[in-house]
Amino acid sequence: MVVDDEPTVRNAIKRLLEHAGHTVDTAEGGEAALELLAKQSFDLVVTDFSMPGMHGDQLVARIRQIIPSQRIIMATAFVEEYKVFGQTSAPVDALLLKPFSLHELHEAIARVMGREDYRQWEAPPPTVVAKKPREDLLPPPES
Repeated sequence: MVVDDEPTVRNAIKRLLEHAGHTVDTAEGGEAALELLAKQSFDLVVTDFSMPGMHGDQLVARIRQIIPSQRIIMATAFVEEYKVFGQTSAPVDALLLKPFSLHELHEAIARVMGREDYRQWEAPPPTVVAKKPREDLLPPPES
């Protein structure tokens, strides 16, 4: 599950993970995430730290009360704020600094899920089919 109040960020992470073969549900905030967790289990929760209403550290604390073994990655651009408020009250399995690359996301997931090689989380590369150029579309040879 991906939890982020920014729709573009939430949907981008979802698409990246789906492209890598994962099934992903999303929530726009802490309350919605808790509602989803009440209905189904998730292998992993990736949550933003700074969100209106319930901050990510508050969400993590609630999740830890309900499901202590839930694997959680916290994504944040506010590292200092997280160190002060979130780290002690709501420990997570990994901290991902925004902006992050696809490689960093896969690496964090692999670490949290106990996989040594993040590449097994990546989708296979697309097959490239070389096509013969159409002669009629090529420019005429220079004389």
